[in-house]
Amino acid sequence: MADTAVEHGAEAGGAGMPQLDFSTFPNQIFWLVVTLIVIYFILSRVALPRIGAVLAERQGTITNDIAAAEELKQRAQEAEAAYEKALVDARAEAGKIVDTAKADIQAELDVQLAKADAEIAAQTAESEKAIAEIQAGAADAVKAVAKDTAKEIVAAMGGKADAKAITAAVTARMKG
Repeated sequence: MADTAVEHGAEAGGAGMPQLDFSTFPNQIFWLVVTLIVIYFILSRVALPRIGAVLAERQGTITNDIAAAEELKQRAQEAEAAYEKALVDARAEAGKIVDTAKADIQAELDVQLAKADAEIAAQTAESEKAIAEIQAGAADAVKAVAKDTAKEIVAAMGGKADAKAITAAVTARMKG
């Protein structure tokens, strides 16, 4: 019996790997086809739709994110444009305020200068009037002094002169 077992073992061992046994090829090909069909149906009905859904979801998320980024970029550009416009408007308004302030200051300065000029003109007129009065008073005083002096000189020389002659002589001399 031992010989039969050895022969049987040698026969089984001599056949080699069952996958390479040509007598089992049709059976192996059948199961290969069945297995491939089952794997195909599992992949096509379960795994691939899930993978496709995940890919579509990712693509949708990416598209939405890109659209949101573009919208935010557009908003940022609009905000920047609004900021630039506000800055230009603020500068223009500041220029207007400065111009208005300059005009107001110049108008006030002109009014104050006119007042000062009027006061100076009034004081000048008063001063000229006072000077004219002083000159007139001085001329009268000089005439009086000249008359008295002439009368005294004539009297000191031993002469006699009437007041009308002395007044006429002093008046003529003072005119030139």
